[in-house]
Amino acid sequence: MFRRDLRPDSWFFSFLVGSLSRSLFAFAALAKNQTSKGFAPVTIETSRHVYEYVATALDWWHADRYCEQRFAQLLFEPQDGERAFFSKLLQSHHVRGSVWLNERDGVLHKPKWRRYHIVPVLVFRDKTDTKYVKVLSDFPPLPSVTACAHLQWDTRTQEIATIFSYAVPAFINEFQVRGFVDEEGFVRFALIVHGHHSPYLPVFRADGQWHHFCVTWQQENGTWAIYADGKRRASASGLCAVEPSAPQAIYGQGTFIIGQDQDSLGGTFREKESFSGNITDLHIWQKVLSGEQIEKVRSCRVVEQDLVFGWSTNALEVESTVQEVTAQFLCPGPVEECRLFEVSSSGFSYASCLQSLPFICRYRKDAYWQLKKAQLESSRSLVSHVNTLAERTVIPENIFTSDAQDMNLSVALGALDVLATVLREAETPVLESSDLLAVLQLLKQVSDVEVQEGEELEMLEQLGQYYMEVTELILEEQNIETWSSVSQVFSGPMAVVELCDRMMSHLAQLLTADRTKIMIQRGNVGMEVRKLELSGPELSSEVYLVQSPEKGRHDLIEVPAEEVQRLKARGLRRVIVKNMWFGYSSLQRCLSGAGSSAVSQDVAASDGGQKYLSTTVGTAVISSALLSDYQEISTSVRYRLQHRVQDLPNKMVGPICAFWNFSLSPDAGGMWSTAGCSVVTSLLDSTACFCNHTTNFAVLLQVYEMQRTTKEELTLQTLTFIGCGVSFCALIVTFILFLAVGVPKSERTTVHKNLIFALAAAEALLMFSELAKTNQVMCFTVTACLHLFFMAAFSWMLVEGLLLWSKVVAVNMSEDRRMKFYYVTGWGLPVVIVGVTLATSFNKYVADNHCWLNVQTNVIWAFVGPVLFILAVNTFVLFRVVMVTVSSARRRSKMLTPNSSLEKQIGIQIWATAKPVLVLLPVLGLTWVCGILVHLSIIWAYVFIVLNSLQGLYIFLVYAIYNSEVRNAIQRMKDKKKALSFTNCSHPINYLSSPRNTTSWETGKRSPSAAESALSSPVQKEPPVKNITNKGNFGAKIPMGIASIMSPERPAVELTAFKSSGF
Repeated sequence: MFRRDLRPDSWFFSFLVGSLSRSLFAFAALAKNQTSKGFAPVTIETSRHVYEYVATALDWWHADRYCEQRFAQLLFEPQDGERAFFSKLLQSHHVRGSVWLNERDGVLHKPKWRRYHIVPVLVFRDKTDTKYVKVLSDFPPLPSVTACAHLQWDTRTQEIATIFSYAVPAFINEFQVRGFVDEEGFVRFALIVHGHHSPYLPVFRADGQWHHFCVTWQQENGTWAIYADGKRRASASGLCAVEPSAPQAIYGQGTFIIGQDQDSLGGTFREKESFSGNITDLHIWQKVLSGEQIEKVRSCRVVEQDLVFGWSTNALEVESTVQEVTAQFLCPGPVEECRLFEVSSSGFSYASCLQSLPFICRYRKDAYWQLKKAQLESSRSLVSHVNTLAERTVIPENIFTSDAQDMNLSVALGALDVLATVLREAETPVLESSDLLAVLQLLKQVSDVEVQEGEELEMLEQLGQYYMEVTELILEEQNIETWSSVSQVFSGPMAVVELCDRMMSHLAQLLTADRTKIMIQRGNVGMEVRKLELSGPELSSEVYLVQSPEKGRHDLIEVPAEEVQRLKARGLRRVIVKNMWFGYSSLQRCLSGAGSSAVSQDVAASDGGQKYLSTTVGTAVISSALLSDYQEISTSVRYRLQHRVQDLPNKMVGPICAFWNFSLSPDAGGMWSTAGCSVVTSLLDSTACFCNHTTNFAVLLQVYEMQRTTKEELTLQTLTFIGCGVSFCALIVTFILFLAVGVPKSERTTVHKNLIFALAAAEALLMFSELAKTNQVMCFTVTACLHLFFMAAFSWMLVEGLLLWSKVVAVNMSEDRRMKFYYVTGWGLPVVIVGVTLATSFNKYVADNHCWLNVQTNVIWAFVGPVLFILAVNTFVLFRVVMVTVSSARRRSKMLTPNSSLEKQIGIQIWATAKPVLVLLPVLGLTWVCGILVHLSIIWAYVFIVLNSLQGLYIFLVYAIYNSEVRNAIQRMKDKKKALSFTNCSHPINYLSSPRNTTSWETGKRSPSAAESALSSPVQKEPPVKNITNKGNFGAKIPMGIASIMSPERPAVELTAFKSSGF
């Protein structure tokens, strides 16, 4: 956030909200880091690890680099219970003093923490002869001096600019720093002391970024130095050295002016020598700061000792046209305080990471002995050939005796040139384990090269070419067995991808205003570094398109245009885009093993039509990363990769969008993960994916063996469509009957109507869901509706079970309260389940190839889990109902027909068991239990589809056609129509008032009158039929013969299910 008083058209404000100072700081220069002659490291072996004590004192970063280059790690902090034992173990091997400790949260190649720094910034908008800022401080004599500040240089001008000038009466140019932009785009600084001028030397690029600089000078030998962004860019001696006629120190009590060159004491400024840009955090000390102290100052931490002037607006006289802005920006990381292990006291302490100390490398025991084995079995042909051709030791013959090397660009370029030549012309193309490890050690060293700006940059791109070529040669498919043999030592080929990423970061230094893209491709390995300007009015997506060595095959990854716009809206002016591509090679074959096992176990699923076999990396690996101020920016990406699979008869391939997560299983180098990634489209030869982050991506292909033929699949689909169509029509007719014919209102009829509506809606959507899969939004909507209505159907099936249970077991709840509870369960529960699922799994909600829940993720359990619970509850309820019904039938049989045969009693009990099962199956949803058996055989698939697609027809037959209440209601409608018709034609009043013409609306038949009885033939006499009437209800009078299985307990069943006269 900024507080500003700048005009909107000022370029300085956009300057300030652009990228700030670079975050990576340099390693301290290491003069000599080779082990002494004859020195043998102390090796200590335990049950799990091998420890190697290195007595050579190095700073923390070089100690960490030394261990990494030897495939080990810097010693981690011992656990509390092991600390004393480990200390004694080291002392028994004569190890004393302090050693470096590794940090468990990662190495310190980047700062562990960074902090925001709010400072006043002086804005010199243009070169003028009027703008200046005077420092209101009394300066003492300075026999030595250091001045530091953060600076943004105006790239619009190449004229000389004076950053600050200090003048005394004796020397107007007593102490001054000035600079200009050269033709190569570098800002060159010169230091002036006592009027003596140092040469202009390049210190940083004129890129519009914030840079930190320091200048130092001391009277002894006239030693001076210029630092920029934590690195010493220039230094020399003899600048106004002590001579008889020379002053002993910079005079005190002078005038210090920021932004102008003083041609007279405190004035006479000239426009062409004025400063244009932004400056802040200027501090001046009367001493020469060490490299460690300069790094602290760079990280916005003030060194209080010998401070002459500290940055404060209260100590400045600001000319009225110089603008002041309070800015908040992220400081570069400080010099770390790294942890030490005190061997003698078993304690811990901290010291500057730049301090040189001995250290201990820790190997995994299996990795250590595999390294030893590789060294013993090596023929050393490749190493010898490389060293012979290079006429020096490019690759050491023994990893354990090699030194930690700080390569410069020239040495690294020569080493990779020779290595690439030997690998390219190798007589035996398959590498030995020791050769591969030696090459990897060299690649580690080269990726850590400290690139100096200036003329050395011309060699940097060539180094990148060789690096990619060597990487491509060692990843060739014939080396797959060699990679497997070193898996315990080196965490797989993805570690090479990490090394390439580190190497690619160096290439970003080559980007200029004229050259915004660097692209390198060697066979199956490619990389691209690009500078993306965000200041343009129209921004498009950023695409990296790769031409595969195979003709007609293209892979791509892109940052969508909306993401680019979002970055611009955040105030970023430019970003660096890094892309890499690794075609199909031993990289993918190694990663198809353990690296994909977690994914295959998590997301592999089968619906019975296919059997899961394996998961393989079926495409190239492609990566993308965006950086601003050397800090990675999170953004979403889209990528499309071509499949590389052989013809697999009777096999089906399912694509999965995944990325390599280095933090999962770190000992194995990482694992594939699908978090944040989803399939956009999938074709036979390619897959397009979307991921909400940047990293290394691929498409995993899950291979299934087809369990069904195409003809069987087509038959199942046809049966499903026909069955759902018939069921939908039957459900609609049933629903209309309930509404139109006047079925008596009750709890059970209300529950049935809700169930029928939900099931009809679900089956209608299911029939036409295939039409929506071509439209992503429509498919998503259909899936959510299917999920909702099927969940509602099952919820109302649960309500059917609860209602039935309330009749079997007395429930102390009023009917009104029960209905509210039923509605909450039937509709509220599905809405909650669907809503929570959408909120938590929005991006992986829909399956890839059809409009239904994604069965390859845990989303499917948002449907399967509740369904299994409902089926379990309803199964228990049905079991209880059957028990009650059988018990009632047995008692009635003994009471009414005590002398009946055993066969007849068994028949009655079987019917008593079968009837509730047949009546209640469709409304309790128990036919869905067959879905558990689908994967066993195609027969169960047919049974499942027939039973469930015809569920609506079954409900229509049992609860409409053969239901006495519906039939009676229809009959009442017919009789009423006849009665009204007869009344209108003859004697409506007499008919309606005559007791002889009463109609039993319960049976649907008129009671015979006396006249009608007299006319009846005596031969046709029949025994009377007893009718049972439920008073106050339009229940039917059921003949005793049909209701023979009923008992006083029977209403528990009859009141829940419609009374079916067909059984």
